[in-house]
Amino acid sequence: MAALLFKLRGVPEDEARDIRQLLSENDIEYYETSAGNWGISLPAIWVRHSDDLERGRALIDNYQEKRALHARQVYEEDIRREGEKTFLHALKKQPLRILLYIAVILTVLYLSTMPFVSLTAD
Repeated sequence: MAALLFKLRGVPEDEARDIRQLLSENDIEYYETSAGNWGISLPAIWVRHSDDLERGRALIDNYQEKRALHARQVYEEDIRREGEKTFLHALKKQPLRILLYIAVILTVLYLSTMPFVSLTAD
């Protein structure tokens, strides 16, 4: 009997591709379900035989541990190379863009609150 192995909602395409490849390399029969036309169904990978469920989960858990470790190493390397990215860093790098964003935000806030402020002024 088929069993749910891995939910694909919110999973990056490269990770899903790697998991498909991992299952194929280890001779685990699987099939996929999509989110459907309206996106309300469950996109997932299912194993055809429930006997493969534990082995498949162990493979995926191992893969995700390695993926998380690699992502952490890349992040730490970026921090070492460029330093932490803060608001001040972005302001120094692209001051006009940041000031434009702030101006747009303040304009939206002003236009959103002005009707209520004018009601209390009468």
